[in-house]
Amino acid sequence: MADAPCEVWFYHLERTGLDQALPELLEKTLQRGWRALVRTPVADRLEHLDGWLWSYREDSFLPHGAAGEPNAARQPVLLTTGFENPNEAHALFLVDGAEPGDLGGFARCVVLFDGGDEAQLAVARAQWSRIKATGLPVSYWKQQARGWEKQA
Repeated sequence: MADAPCEVWFYHLERTGLDQALPELLEKTLQRGWRALVRTPVADRLEHLDGWLWSYREDSFLPHGAAGEPNAARQPVLLTTGFENPNEAHALFLVDGAEPGDLGGFARCVVLFDGGDEAQLAVARAQWSRIKATGLPVSYWKQQARGWEKQA
């Protein structure tokens, strides 16, 4: 799917939580004409996100489904705990310290982590080091008062 190497973007959440940041980033992904895969290692998070993406805004929702459901391959946004890419997503979103696995085929991988959670910070730092060592393009985005700013 992706000809160029996967770009890996680390998003340091400081001013909003995952529930606010993720839908906005998913909307931007869909506006590009891309599909998205959201991976978490926490099954309970899947249930929460499934409900949240239908109701996070009164005037909108994000069309999505969960892996293992009928028509999962047709979903523009797919929620999963697995390493497969059944909807042939262009963008992979990692939450709750999910591991990236093989990034071949993705145009972008977005690692979202909570700046107030020491465990998530430690996981993100380790992932940064491992991914950077593979030679993939890596950047770090920090939440500022006026929005996201690329820091590295």
